[in-house]
Amino acid sequence: MITDWIIAALICYALSTAGFVMERAGVRGRRADWATGLLGAGAAMQTGDLIMRGLQAGNIPVTNIAQSLEFLAWLTALAGSVLIVRWRMRVIGAFVSSIVLITLGVAGAMSRRGRIVMPQSLRSAWLPVHVTLALAGYALFVLAAGVSIVYLVYEKRLKAKRPLRPADERMPSLEKLDRINYRLLGWGFVMLSLAIVTGAIWADATWGHFWSWEPQESWSLVLWMLYAALLESRLTVGWRGRRAAALTIAVFTVLVGSFLGMRLATPGKHGGNFG
Repeated sequence: MITDWIIAALICYALSTAGFVMERAGVRGRRADWATGLLGAGAAMQTGDLIMRGLQAGNIPVTNIAQSLEFLAWLTALAGSVLIVRWRMRVIGAFVSSIVLITLGVAGAMSRRGRIVMPQSLRSAWLPVHVTLALAGYALFVLAAGVSIVYLVYEKRLKAKRPLRPADERMPSLEKLDRINYRLLGWGFVMLSLAIVTGAIWADATWGHFWSWEPQESWSLVLWMLYAALLESRLTVGWRGRRAAALTIAVFTVLVGSFLGMRLATPGKHGGNFG
């Protein structure tokens, strides 16, 4: 069910996207400043909705794919706001706000009416720990993909020796983009690793076994191996810059496919079927 909190968040994200796009188009004014503020305001609106739903459910509200997408959108908006402000990465603002807008919009369209009922198997202190770690890792991978897209586009413009627009003159260097991409991947990999470990501990406490090889668990392991290989390639083979950016985007497409495909096709214990 779409609440007033979500409607307000969607409006903030839509206006934020428009502001960042206008800033990139060279429209004069402090568009990026208020667009960043609107991105944060949207996250604040979502916080109110998540608190309300959490109190209703008695735990973190992530019992189905719609709620998981809403939570992912919230984490991405928070992490994106930090990246934009802390690292002065306004160039990624349009990507972050539009991705959050689309994700939250899809979540709202898929949400069901009625009271949230938390399955007994999810009434555990491990739920917020495991889910927050997993989706925080995914949010960082979203940002890494966005930075990689910016890297490839900017590098292509530089190689083509196209004249820089006013907005491009404030672009971070390719070296900085590559460095931020690496940090995002590294922290995302740590979050994903901890999510797998806490999920295994929780599964053993609930069902008596650490691993059941259900589709989502298997794909989580595949993603872990892919991101481990991506990070290892940077350290040992020296794959940086354009190659690292392209590989980041490629692995991210696998993440999106597994996140949506496994929950829709064979949800198991991770898609709302917790029996």
